[in-house]
Amino acid sequence: NVLLRRAQYRIADNDEQSLDIARSCIIGKIVNCKTVLGRSIRDHGEVIDLKKVRIVDGLLTDSLEKAMSCNSADSLRGIEGNCAKWYFDVFDELILRQKDSFFLYERNRRPPLDNMNSILSFLYSLLAHDTESALETVGLDPYVGFFHTDRPGRPSLALDLMEELRPFMADRLALNLVNLQQVRGSDFLKKENGGVFITDEGRKTILGAWQKRKTEKITHPYLKEKIPVGLIPYVQALLLARFIRKDIDGYPPFFMN
Repeated sequence: NVLLRRAQYRIADNDEQSLDIARSCIIGKIVNCKTVLGRSIRDHGEVIDLKKVRIVDGLLTDSLEKAMSCNSADSLRGIEGNCAKWYFDVFDELILRQKDSFFLYERNRRPPLDNMNSILSFLYSLLAHDTESALETVGLDPYVGFFHTDRPGRPSLALDLMEELRPFMADRLALNLVNLQQVRGSDFLKKENGGVFITDEGRKTILGAWQKRKTEKITHPYLKEKIPVGLIPYVQALLLARFIRKDIDGYPPFFMN
């Protein structure tokens, strides 16, 4: 573990090597965001604003090409920031039910200001915890990242690895919870400061859906083996550790099917 972490720190101090890993994470994020939009175009094209969603899909495609050839961390952060904004600009189109209670006009947090942002923030927190634990399990330092800058108390590497996993593990689940009416507007409480919090009952429902989702099996796109969804952070952490040890030629991001 100490040898692995020393190798991790050397890469973190090398701008070119850090960018190589960060680029893979962001490429994975953009591809997976495109997949989320693509599924809605395919399955719900008759009820969503098709033109609006397709425009964003095209912007993400252009950004994907830019990310692949990006040669600086600042440029990559700019690309990722634009992609996140465009993606969430059309996220509201993917919410098909309970539109009076669930909508998303922009991504906000600390505190979230609407019910949908509250669900996303909660699921991202769960994913961050699982990703941080996975990194520690394989021997990596979750606080030294390659894309997110170092900051005391922030698990930067966990946040790096989360980028490619958010659309598949959190965003899709949030949409399912609302569109299948597993959560209701009554599961949320608005405080005096404008922040929206999940009630105990709502939190129980979301946690139950999260745990159930983690037991579902998928075929991992790189390993070509069936694994539970809950093992994805661990597998990605393991692949990252293998790359840092130079057991494989590059870090393969997770691409959702």
